[in-house]
Amino acid sequence: TSPVAHPCSRLCILAFCIWRTLYSLYTRTWLGYLFYRQQLRRARNRYPKGHSKAQPRLFNGVKVLPIPVLSDNYSYLIIDTQARLAVAVDPSDPRAVQASIEKEGVTLVAILCTHKHWDHSGGNRDLSRRHRDCRVYGSPQDGIPYLTHPLCHQDVVSVGRLQIRALATPGHTQGHLVYLLDGEPYKGPSCLFSGDLLFLSGCGRTFEGTAETMLSSLDTVLGLGDDTLLWPGHEYAEENLGFAGVVEPENLARERKMQWVQRQRMERKSTCPSTLGEERSYNPFLRTHCLALQEALGPGPDPTGDDGCSRAQLLEELRRLKDMHKSK
Repeated sequence: TSPVAHPCSRLCILAFCIWRTLYSLYTRTWLGYLFYRQQLRRARNRYPKGHSKAQPRLFNGVKVLPIPVLSDNYSYLIIDTQARLAVAVDPSDPRAVQASIEKEGVTLVAILCTHKHWDHSGGNRDLSRRHRDCRVYGSPQDGIPYLTHPLCHQDVVSVGRLQIRALATPGHTQGHLVYLLDGEPYKGPSCLFSGDLLFLSGCGRTFEGTAETMLSSLDTVLGLGDDTLLWPGHEYAEENLGFAGVVEPENLARERKMQWVQRQRMERKSTCPSTLGEERSYNPFLRTHCLALQEALGPGPDPTGDDGCSRAQLLEELRRLKDMHKSK
């Protein structure tokens, strides 16, 4: 006789099928766009001045301006202050981004889209129509709306003195890209605009890839310098650090960062940027090589060896636990 599936297994399979159906509707039909428009209206009503107070960073002729949009997203303007030229990253609320463009008195010449999800690409249409010479960059594998200039891994976008490199980081979506602003031309730190690949103490869900794919993408950014500033696509810091405390409760770097984040959030201040050096010390998704994490999650393959699959299994388990985690 055939074995009968355990009820919990059947429920998991059913939940997975429902999730895949909803995800397909969100990404492949206009129902997703309508849902995004509803999110946009609700967020504008709830947060007329944005969900967080963002602090811009001004370097030697370059300004990075976070723009809090929707309920927890960030868009960004990267500005060459001498040429008065701007690049927008993931402009999901075109009204908020346009207001920042006008306030800064700059010309929008490019949009960099990390991936196709509406909460990152939803403003492409309105802004590209308003700014006729604006180019829309992104991966051709991702179905990004109003894409005009497809990018591949290591392609460079030049705007004034800004040199921005695209890095292919699939996993969250098939064509996910992150963007690295080179710090050398302005003698400052490089800046990583990570979309939904990497957050403060977290990483994105693997919607269109495997744990191995996501691990490879995270390793891509781990290869960047410790002083690289991390500008993520969402304000998830407090919840992510809470989860990190579950899997590494004795991590003092995490505890110090949590105290700082809680002070920031009490005043509704943004928690970005962090640095990649900081992230290495407390972000569990960047610490799959650590024996302490392996021991905390129970017996299994040794993630410190050369077998990349073992690190991928640990990453997959971390992601599963994070999906079940509820912030308190």
